[in-house]
Amino acid sequence: MKSINNRIALTFFLLLFTSVITSAQEIIKDSVIAPVKKIKSTGKLKIDGVIATVGDYIILDSDIDKSFLEISTQGGSVSDISRCQMLGKLLEDKLYAHQAIQDSIVVTDSEVKGMMEDRLNYMIEKIGSLEKVVQYYKKDSEEEFRTYFSDILKEGKLSSEMRNKIVEAVEITPEEVRNYFKTIPKSDLPTFGVELEVAQIVVTPKVSAEDKQKVIDRLNEFKKEIQEGSSFSTKAVLYSQDPGSRSNGGYYKMNRKTPFVKEFKEVAFSLAEGEISAPFETDFGYHIIYVEKIKGQEIELRHILLSPTITEKALDEAKEKITLIKKRIEDKEITFAEAARTLSDEKETRANGGVLINPQTQDTRFELTKMDPTFYSQVSNLKANQVSVPILDQGEEGKKKFKLITVTNRIDEHTADYAKDYIKIKELALKNKQIKAIGKWFNEKIKETYIKIIGEYRDCDFANNWLKK
Repeated sequence: MKSINNRIALTFFLLLFTSVITSAQEIIKDSVIAPVKKIKSTGKLKIDGVIATVGDYIILDSDIDKSFLEISTQGGSVSDISRCQMLGKLLEDKLYAHQAIQDSIVVTDSEVKGMMEDRLNYMIEKIGSLEKVVQYYKKDSEEEFRTYFSDILKEGKLSSEMRNKIVEAVEITPEEVRNYFKTIPKSDLPTFGVELEVAQIVVTPKVSAEDKQKVIDRLNEFKKEIQEGSSFSTKAVLYSQDPGSRSNGGYYKMNRKTPFVKEFKEVAFSLAEGEISAPFETDFGYHIIYVEKIKGQEIELRHILLSPTITEKALDEAKEKITLIKKRIEDKEITFAEAARTLSDEKETRANGGVLINPQTQDTRFELTKMDPTFYSQVSNLKANQVSVPILDQGEEGKKKFKLITVTNRIDEHTADYAKDYIKIKELALKNKQIKAIGKWFNEKIKETYIKIIGEYRDCDFANNWLKK
């Protein structure tokens, strides 16, 4: 939208590439980084050195090149980003990190270690080996590489925590949403693509009491061995079935607002520092939790997740059950919504007739062009109220289930409408207000922070008042 300026667009674009990698992107060689627009040069030989200072942080000329390399490594294009723009982004990151320290925001060594392992695992998967990763970043040893990247990851985490602290305090009222929508010229109203409302029925294979007890007994064995001196972190790396934490030893940092399942949070917050829980069950399987640190309302913990084995017999029985449900719906013995409410094993969707909530927008609509590819393949060819064949689905946690899907409503491509698209417009309005809050924060903190920019970079046309003119 035209009301969002280029600085903000660049900032949010770059944010995508400065966070810990969460999706697979092709590694792009150093030699194919797109050329960037150079600022005016004096013609003298440039020697790498300090080009800017923000509080206790410095920026080297080579840091700009490293930032371009990092974006390209993660699959991003840098062809439209100038060195001045990149320096502006680095200045923002340094100011965030500097102020985070002033505000007593803490990033622990264990957090950095976890992020480091995630980053390394991704790089090794793409490049081939740790040695090649070290060479790729032009470091002389693994130790030098780890030190280099630890500093980057810690600073990045401080920056993101500070940024989150600013935007989390921003709220928006219905009146502000309405006024924001009124300010958008008709010619600039966004267009929303084809959207679907989808419902599903889930049948999960039943696990025998014997198989459940095997998992509980194994977790109790782990607990006993850990209490006798074994490493909880090592056990988690070797045995945990949680893909989100396994690589960093089962580590999570959370507070009471962190979106974990109720059972997990209840156990976590009932433990004392240094205590290990008894095995307990959630929808994901069975867990044990070890609380490492308690800091006020926040805890740092590690956990191990194990799921009971699903037998082929249980799978066959679940498939037979969901096939019968499909037949009853098609024979009009029962509606899809009624079947979901009475027969589905998925408690999150059961009460509302199986209707799915889009996790990105928190409404019931899924835009076709933004769907997960697997989900798209399952629903894109369904006609209204047609019931899919039984689909065997395996989530990230490894649990298998069968599901039926139906499209309950199709919304064709259309220009934004306040009444129909309120939730999306509210999100746009909130982002706009957050952008303004960030801009105000920069204006205030730049005035009270020591900032110095050296040499030809003082000729840059920055979006923020870094030169304090």
